[in-house]
Amino acid sequence: MTRRLAEVARKVGVSEATVSRVLNGRSGVSDSTRTAVLTALDVMGYERPTQLRGERARLVGLVLPELQNPIFPAFAEIMGNALAQQGFTPVLCTRTAGGVSEAEYVEMLLDQHVSGVVFAGGLFAQADAVHTHYHRLVERKIPTVLINAAVEHLGLPQVSCDDVVAVEQAVGHLTSLGHQKIGLVLGPPDHIPSRRKLATFKTCVAKAGLSDEYVEHGMFSIEGGHAATARLLPRGVTAVLCASDPLALGAVRAARRQGLSVPDDVSVVGYDDSALMNCTDPPLTTTRQPIEAMGRAAVELLVKQTNGGSVAAEELLFAPELVVRGSTARCP
Repeated sequence: MTRRLAEVARKVGVSEATVSRVLNGRSGVSDSTRTAVLTALDVMGYERPTQLRGERARLVGLVLPELQNPIFPAFAEIMGNALAQQGFTPVLCTRTAGGVSEAEYVEMLLDQHVSGVVFAGGLFAQADAVHTHYHRLVERKIPTVLINAAVEHLGLPQVSCDDVVAVEQAVGHLTSLGHQKIGLVLGPPDHIPSRRKLATFKTCVAKAGLSDEYVEHGMFSIEGGHAATARLLPRGVTAVLCASDPLALGAVRAARRQGLSVPDDVSVVGYDDSALMNCTDPPLTTTRQPIEAMGRAAVELLVKQTNGGSVAAEELLFAPELVVRGSTARCP
């Protein structure tokens, strides 16, 4: 107990006596100091005293699927800064193969009495996944926000980039360059944003009088993009539209492995405009998600809920922007 008092006191910058007063619920401590001590207790993994466990910490879980795709660290940075400005401490939770699952993270966050949770790219976007842990958050009335398209039955507020506009812009760009055999590389078949992209793609190519048969699914990775594009290229596609930047980088690699040049033989379009896509060879034409606006909107929705405000369980759609660089050119 003495060691715990000393560690918490050192982290907050107060005396051990002050920490003791907070933990024992005594007066003589300012609200800001009391909050700082309780937050430090949560961050350091110590259990709160029984009489304080009913109060929520000023912690917010940021649950991300991975950090290899640069778009997710970018979201974490934006939301983390916005939360800190509001007096919250972000807790980053990332999933890895064989590691802590999303559901297990939710239980850990609930044990820490978090003020809220933001999910980006989570299981909420997969129709065939288990969604029980989201229902747990709803039942516990924990403020929760989802980023980028969810299955319909969760009843949680969402902040999304408009997949319809994104595909319309990309297909319009490729058809303007004369491409008639356009391939589409998506995530898994049960992935909701991928389903939206596919539906819009079929509508767009039909309006242009083109075929919608050149579609492949894969995992969201460079390797997944390589494998899917390798299946498309022998079918004569001259352009490949991808549902993420890593998929697009895999498409470029697949083209080169088959002796083709990007963009002279095959044009490639990505999605996200994540970090360094202007530094690839060639620089990647991609759809830019407005992650600054989306991340701040997600935090605003969360903070409003933590303050007792009402937030509609609806989806806020943000307009993307097609950024044209060197990976697209006129159809050969």
